[in-house]
Formats: sequence, structure tokens, C-alpha cells
Amino acid sequence: MHRQRLLKIFMAWLAGVCLGAGPAHALTAAQATAIAVGETDARIEALSRAMAAADDKTAAFIQAMADGDVKVSGDKVFIVKDAKGIDPVTGAAVPVPDGAEDLINNNRMRGELDNALAALKLFNKDDKLRMEGVKALLKEPDEARLPLVEKALAAEGNPAIKAQLELARAAALLGSADKTRRLDAARALGQNKTPETKLLLNERMKVETEPDVKVQLEASLRSIENSLVWGDKLGALFSGISLGSILLLVALGLAITYGLMGVINMAHGELMMIGAYATYVVQGLFQKYLPGAFDWYLLAAVPVAFLASALVGAALERSVIRFLYGRPLETLLATWGISLMLIQGVRSIFGAQNVGVENPSWMSGGVQVLANLSLPYNRLVIIGFAAAVLLGMAFLIGRTRLGLFVRGVTQNRPIASCMGVNTARIDTYAFALGSGIAGLAGCALSQVGNVGPDLGQSYIVDAFMVVVLGGVGQLAGTVYAAMGLGILNKLLEGWTGAVLAKIAVLVFIIIFIQKRPQGIFAMKGRSAEA
Repeated sequence: MHRQRLLKIFMAWLAGVCLGAGPAHALTAAQATAIAVGETDARIEALSRAMAAADDKTAAFIQAMADGDVKVSGDKVFIVKDAKGIDPVTGAAVPVPDGAEDLINNNRMRGELDNALAALKLFNKDDKLRMEGVKALLKEPDEARLPLVEKALAAEGNPAIKAQLELARAAALLGSADKTRRLDAARALGQNKTPETKLLLNERMKVETEPDVKVQLEASLRSIENSLVWGDKLGALFSGISLGSILLLVALGLAITYGLMGVINMAHGELMMIGAYATYVVQGLFQKYLPGAFDWYLLAAVPVAFLASALVGAALERSVIRFLYGRPLETLLATWGISLMLIQGVRSIFGAQNVGVENPSWMSGGVQVLANLSLPYNRLVIIGFAAAVLLGMAFLIGRTRLGLFVRGVTQNRPIASCMGVNTARIDTYAFALGSGIAGLAGCALSQVGNVGPDLGQSYIVDAFMVVVLGGVGQLAGTVYAAMGLGILNKLLEGWTGAVLAKIAVLVFIIIFIQKRPQGIFAMKGRSAEA
């Protein structure tokens, strides 16, 4: 009975709107009252009659009912938005009587309203709204909706929406009482290689009783799973590269302060945190003073994050680190204490809770490569950003005067000093450079997660592992180690879970360092310590 009534609603609406059975008529006061007041069966019948000639006022009224924004006083109905009454028929502002009561919809009525809204969206001019309507129908496939889906298919011109409508049609037939129709639907769905189709078939497998249909369902599921396996593998590979690019950004700064300068800087993670909070501050300034240019705040945040962390790093080197060169244990303890001070300082200024940093609109969304593989824009941008920072750092160290001085001081400080190099100044510049790159890492991390006082603590151990595994002072080794650990970690996660994957990676690094203490790439040439 319920399905027959639902079918009448859709058929009546299609006859009046889709088949062009005359011009649409505005919602009347009597119709609004009949839909909102009375027994459920009568309200559904009234909804059916209103849908036959639905206009914008009807759609707005149905949406308000679904949202719980309708009040009733006697035989009068009101839409209430922001404590203001609106007449559903005229759209004019009207006072709401004090005794007006909230409209109550039971589960059955709510379902009818949702179906009506989905039907209205299917024939909307906006592609996005039509897609939303199709997805709403896909959530609860029902054979009674086939006339609606068939008519929408005939009128649809967008290939992507049409493909979803085909899926909705087959999904509706999958629940048919006719065995032949179920069998045809299972066969047709086997050609649609998407995770949504796999879910529909799995749900049907749980309740299917006919052996022939179950065999076809199993065959379709195998076909879909074989097609989706490459998407899963490529997705794991992309996730590994994405994690590797983040580890690379985090470790590049450490490759200077630890790899080239030999300073065990336990506050490196907090320098990243400063870069992330600098990005948050720039975001706030743009929201307040330049809201129209908000999409470009990240371009301004990059140099700000670099300078903020570089200045803190320079101050740290001049006030503490320069007195501790050649004393690794004291350096470790001192920088660990400084990291606690920085964390507490940020908590005092910004609070202990995480703060949110929004992605610009051009970093939202992603590229749909396969049915089960989407590449988010923010991850793609971070991968490109990491590559740009790596190239810039390689050029700076290998092709500039500052890089020459840094390499000279690293290899033989006394001889560099004899050649006229101000080693104390170079130490400060190098440490500030490493700290600034940590700030860039924090800026990038703010685009993929929340920013909080403990942000750096999550990455400091991984960063040291990358530098040690790659080879102290070797940029190429840092790249190989970061990408290798990122990909290995994500591949293992698919088999063992996140926790065991972390343990397995740590065990691998320990064994590797035992066999090859110098890392992937050993330091070439001679040094003062050799």
C-alpha cells in the first residue's frame, strides 16, 4: 500500500511537471494546511496533489517542513526563519501567534518529504542539485521510484549524472520481487566498477535467497573487486608519497641543523609549530582586513612562516646553541627544555586547544583519477611545495656563496676561519635557514590537519629517523629516506594496521643502521673529525 501511494505521488508529479501537463500553479493556503495538518495518510495525499503542480513556493514549503521550520496555529501554517514568520503562500512576513506549535512529522512523513525533495532536485537546472537528488535516491533504492528515474534518465544530458541515474535504476531493480529483474540488475551493476556499486551488491547478498541471483551477485562482486584493486594500490602509493613529502619537509631543516652542523635540536618540532601558528595568524589577518583576497592568504603565509621560525632559530643559536657546539648531550637537554618553553608560550598566547586553518578554495576538492582513487588538491600542492623547497635548498647549499661557506665550515672550521670566513655568523645563518625550513614544514602541515601546541611532537622522531637513515649531511639521502619510509609505512598499514606498521618501520631502521651506520649515503671526502 505504501509503495503504491508513493508511486502515485511520483506519477502525479511527473504528469504535471515533466510531461508538461499544463502550467504550474502556485501553492494555495488550503494545500499548505492539508500537507501540514491532519492524519498522515491525508497529508501524504495532499503532498501528492501539491507535487503535481509544484512551483518554487511548494519546494520551499516542503524544504521548511523537512528542516522543522514550520509552525501551526489552528488551520494556519507558518514558516519560521530566524524567529520571523513567513506566509508559505505569498512569501510575505507575517506575525506568528503566541500559541503556534511546532509541526511534528513522524518517520513515515519525513520519508515522504525526503522523497519529494529528491524528486524536485532531479529536474533542477543546477547540475549539483540534480546530483544530490540522485544520491538521495541511491541511499534508499526502491522499485516504486523507477518511473521517476526513467523519466529523469530520458531528460538528463550530463554524462556523469546519467551514469548515476543508471546506477539508481539498477539499484532499484535489485530489490524487485521479480527474480528476472533482480538477475538483470545484478548483471548490469557488475559493469559499474565503483565502491558504491560494491556496497549495494554486498547489501543485497545479505538478503538474497535465490541461488541463481546469488551466483550472479558473487560474479559481479568479483568483477568489481578485480577492477578496484589497482585503485587501492595506486591510492596507497599516493598516500605514501604524500606522507613522504611531509616527512621530507620536516627533515630538510633538520638535515642542516643536525646533518651539517651536528646539533641535536630537540626544539625542531616547535619551530615547525611556530610556522604553523604564523600561518594561522596570517589567515586571521586576511579574514579581518582582506576578506576578498582570502584565497591568497597562503602565499603571504609562506614567507611569514619562514621568517618567524628563522628569527626564533637565530635567537636560539645566538643565545644558547653557540655555547654548546661539540657537546651533543648538553645541546640535546638544552633544546629539549627550550621546546617545553615554546610549547607553554604558545599555550599562553593561543590557548591549549587546537586551532583550525582553512584551505583556500583552489586547494579544496581533488582530481578523480579512478572510481576509487581521488587525489586531493591540498596533498598535490604539498608534494609540489616539498619539491620546490628541496630544489631551492639544493641550489642554496650547492651553488651560492652562503652554501659554500656552510660546507666549508662543516668540513673544516679552523681552515675556513683562516680563509677569512666568519664562522660564528655562518653558524647563525645556517641554523636560521634550517629553522626557517622547519617553519615552511609547519605552514604545509597546517593545510592537512589541525594546528596545536603539540604539533611538532608528532614528527620530531620521524624527522631524526629520516636524516639518520638517509646519511648525515646528505640531501639526496634525506629524499630517498623520506619517500621510502612514507611509502613503506602506508603499504604496511594496509596489511598490519597503523600501530604495527610504525613498529615494523622502526625495527627496519634499527636493523638497517646496525648493518650500515653511515646511512644510505655516506659522507664523501675528509672532515676535520676524520
